Amino acid sequence: MAEQIPDLNASVRTGTGKGAARQSRRNGNVPGIVFGGDTDPLPIEIPFNKLFHLLKAGRFKSTLFNLKLDGHEDVRVICRDVQRDTVKDLPTHFDLMRLRRATKIALFIPIEFLNEETCPGLKKGGVLTLVRPEIELIVTASDIPDKIQIDLAGLEVGDVITISSVSLPEGAKPSIDRDFVIANVSAPSGLRSSENEDEDEAEIESETVDEAPTSEE
Repeated sequence: MAEQIPDLNASVRTGTGKGAARQSRRNGNVPGIVFGGDTDPLPIEIPFNKLFHLLKAGRFKSTLFNLKLDGHEDVRVICRDVQRDTVKDLPTHFDLMRLRRATKIALFIPIEFLNEETCPGLKKGGVLTLVRPEIELIVTASDIPDKIQIDLAGLEVGDVITISSVSLPEGAKPSIDRDFVIANVSAPSGLRSSENEDEDEAEIESETVDEAPTSEE
């Protein structure tokens, strides 16, 4: 779990609408809105360089922030959307949602694998095939995990890691109500090719036996 909720400093934005948003961008900011809770939506803005740095660092949309605004009480928020320029792919607007500590929210949490160097299947030449680099979990706003760790110790070639085999933080549960694959330890490509060739040869031998004439003919 994150030990401390990071601060997100922003400023209240004057005016609403496209004209005010364009003026905010001309001033070197990215316009946004904070909504939710028992308070009316509030137009805000963050310096472009600050927001760009946060986005580049990763996990901006799955990080709980402590929003700090002059003249307003601090409030926990999480990003719900970031609009980008279709050509330059740079942020043009963002949406933040206010959260209470007990609020339940669905977030994508990244996966981290442990003990890859000692995994029996990988030491034999197997390949870790990642199906889902992150999984969507329903978590409490006050207990958002940084990552989900999966121990590869003891896994052999052919073993499959599903969500039901993963230990999740207390209070967290998958947003998908079924078991699903996260990763697997697959055989090396050379071994798979060899097995396929053996299967093809077996099929040919079988067809040859079936086509051979019987003594009655």
